[in-house]
Amino acid sequence: MEWIAAYLALGAVVGFMAGLLGIGGGGIMVPVLTALFAAQGVDNTHLVHLALGTSMAAIVVTAISSLRTHHQHQAVLWPVVVRITPAILIGTFAATWLATMLPTRTLAIFFSCFMAYVSLQMVLNIKPKPQRQLPGTAGVSFAGLVIGSISALVAIGGGSLTVPFLTWCNVRIQQAIGTSAAVGLPIALSGALGYMINGWSANGLPDYSVGYVSLPAVLLISAVSFFTAPVGARLALVWRTVCLLRR
Repeated sequence: MEWIAAYLALGAVVGFMAGLLGIGGGGIMVPVLTALFAAQGVDNTHLVHLALGTSMAAIVVTAISSLRTHHQHQAVLWPVVVRITPAILIGTFAATWLATMLPTRTLAIFFSCFMAYVSLQMVLNIKPKPQRQLPGTAGVSFAGLVIGSISALVAIGGGSLTVPFLTWCNVRIQQAIGTSAAVGLPIALSGALGYMINGWSANGLPDYSVGYVSLPAVLLISAVSFFTAPVGARLALVWRTVCLLRR
C-alpha cells in the first residue's frame, strides 16, 4: 500500500511541474523511482535503467495533458514542433539503446551531473539572451538530435533544454514553455518505446514490467499527473497575465 501512495504523490508533483514549467518531470521521478525500486528489491544492475524507462513512459500522459492546456491558450508554435520532431524521435530512440549499454553507475553519474547543471542554471538565473532567430531545418534538426539524446539519457521531457533554446531564438517565454510541452510528447513516446524494446530481454525485473518500464508505476503516476498538469499550466498562464500587467 505504501508503494501506491508514493506513486500517487509523485504523480501529483510531476504533473503540476510539467504544466507550470513545460518540463516532463524526470528530474523528480528518476531519483524517487530509483529509491522506490531499490526498496522493492530490484537488481542494482537494472535499477537506474528501470527508473529512466518508467519515467519516460509516465511523461507521455503528463505531456498530453499539459500540451492540451497550452494548445487551448494558443501557446504552442506548431510549425516549430513539426520541424524539430523527426530529429527528436531519432535522437531519443538512439540514446535509449546507448543507455542500455551503459552500467548503472555511469548513468547515475551522468544524471547527477546534468541535474547539477540545471540546478545551477536555476539558482544563478542564467538565461540565454534572445539574440537570434530560429535557424533553418538543418539547425533545428541538430538541436532536436541533441535535445532528444540528452533527454533520453536522463529521462526528461526536454523542457530544461527546449525552453532555453527557444528563448535564445527570440521566442516569448510563454510560447517557449507551451512548445516545449508539445515537444515533450514525441520525446516521451520515443523514449518509452526505446526502453521497452531495448530492455525486453533483461532478467530480474519486477512483475508487470515491459522491458525497462514498470506498468504499475506508470499507471499510478499517470492517473494523478493527468489532472494536476492542467492546474500547473493554468497557473503558468496566470503568471503570464500578471507579468504583462506589471509592464
